Amino acid sequence: MSFVCWLDRYDPAERARLGAKNAGLGELLAAGLPVPPGFAVTIDAYHTVRGHVGVRRAVGRLLGEVDLGDAAALEELSAAIRRLIEEVPLHDGVATAVRTAYQELCERCASEAVPVAVRSSATSEDLPDASFAGEHDTYLWVRGADDVLAHLSRCWSSLFTARAIAYRRERGYDHDVVAMSVGVQKMVRPAASGVAFTLNPRDGDRSQVAIEAAWGFGESVVSGEVTPDSFLVDKVMGEIVQRTISDKAVEYRLGQGGRVERVPVDQARRTAPSLTDEQVKAVARLARQAERHYRRPQDVEWALDADLPPGQAVTLLQARPETVWSRKAPRPLATTDDPVASIVATLVSPPHTRGSSDSPGP
Repeated sequence: MSFVCWLDRYDPAERARLGAKNAGLGELLAAGLPVPPGFAVTIDAYHTVRGHVGVRRAVGRLLGEVDLGDAAALEELSAAIRRLIEEVPLHDGVATAVRTAYQELCERCASEAVPVAVRSSATSEDLPDASFAGEHDTYLWVRGADDVLAHLSRCWSSLFTARAIAYRRERGYDHDVVAMSVGVQKMVRPAASGVAFTLNPRDGDRSQVAIEAAWGFGESVVSGEVTPDSFLVDKVMGEIVQRTISDKAVEYRLGQGGRVERVPVDQARRTAPSLTDEQVKAVARLARQAERHYRRPQDVEWALDADLPPGQAVTLLQARPETVWSRKAPRPLATTDDPVASIVATLVSPPHTRGSSDSPGP
């Protein structure tokens, strides 16, 4: 067993031990895309806890009593299972491997205690027709090996949130089949962040990259407090063809003591673009690079890292297949005698990529 795999040494043969999210990050790095450095704690580490005799028996008994129709009882069941998992002492080999890897990450980042994101990467995300978005835990701005280990256990236990238990039971998935890998990555301090789609999500137009952006961390957009700026970039020409700049009254950013805090945006930046034109184009280029790698439209999370030089500041946090328009049958290519139109159609959708929406994604 090996308990740690570095993301920049990703081997596709290890995908099943890393879960979909960590495997996707490893693929992006292998494709030459900028992803924050980090490592994955493999499912072998999870099994040292989940396979613990006391945990295995107690979890099996509790799950046998679950009543999906009783929300309060389901929450109590979830809390009981999560406590069981989090209270099991860590396997010495796991603790040593994670401490050693975290120390190496600190050295790579020239920091005594580099802040990291600790993210769940469940193997359940690879199940057919499964949709576990938001079911499992992610912890931001974790510092120090002890805190990393504590949050590692919390990510493991998040396999048994009430929502995850109910979802697996409804879909007929065996609770013992799923496992949890955990990603530990250098935390990005974003000047701005957002998402990019390598098609227009309004109409499925694959000749455009659609980008949304706001100041700081993405919480302001996720919570609905801020309407993001939006940009459309033409894939062929690489130019911005449409932009909408919003009034962004608040942002979430790193405050004193290493806590993410909600603060008002100063008046000068409220209605200013959260990205320069060059930054918009850089996001579009990286999103397109991810699309070319996976040979299908992508939904990309990105951030503008304030700690990196301007020319290297755009960082990819995650890429996953776009799932709305990609599942629809492609529109027939219009017949035309216009050679320029034919060239443009080929540039936007090269012949070898057409109809490849079933190719593997991250």
